[in-house]
Amino acid sequence: MSQTFRDRITWTADALGVELDYLMAVMAFETGETFSASVRNGAGSGATGLIQFMPATARGMGTTTDALAAMSAEDQIAYVYRYLLPYKGRMRTLSDVYMAVLWPAAIGKPESAPLWTQAERPTTYRQNAGLDGNRDGTITKAEAAGKVREKLERGLMPLYAWTGAVHPSVTK
Repeated sequence: MSQTFRDRITWTADALGVELDYLMAVMAFETGETFSASVRNGAGSGATGLIQFMPATARGMGTTTDALAAMSAEDQIAYVYRYLLPYKGRMRTLSDVYMAVLWPAAIGKPESAPLWTQAERPTTYRQNAGLDGNRDGTITKAEAAGKVREKLERGLMPLYAWTGAVHPSVTK
């Protein structure tokens, strides 16, 4: 990651009041650890980029997933910020940061809260079945965030520590 990327994502996390490591873990999961602005969802949903913007979401932000994919990761961070801004002050946990991306209705709910069940929302459940850790037909908030938690733990290993990141408001 470039220093510009580091500076912009640090500013974004600070401005949103979220833990930088949480935001990085979400982007690591959503991009398969590439942090690429052009990565597309393998399941064919059309989702693209650092937080897997859906086509309708991109349109609502005045752009397209093709335009987002053509951006640098550094430039796409501005869209990550714009997307997450309405949830400022509500993203207190890793799970809540991920819910802002995956299922905003679950922000602030308990970790045990069910997001989708195989019986009640079969299509949504099927699309997200890989998140059902215990394969019981119900995906809870904690289960959905489990893979993101794994990225957080990996990212906190000394091997992946950032050094020398400078916040954009700091002058040298």
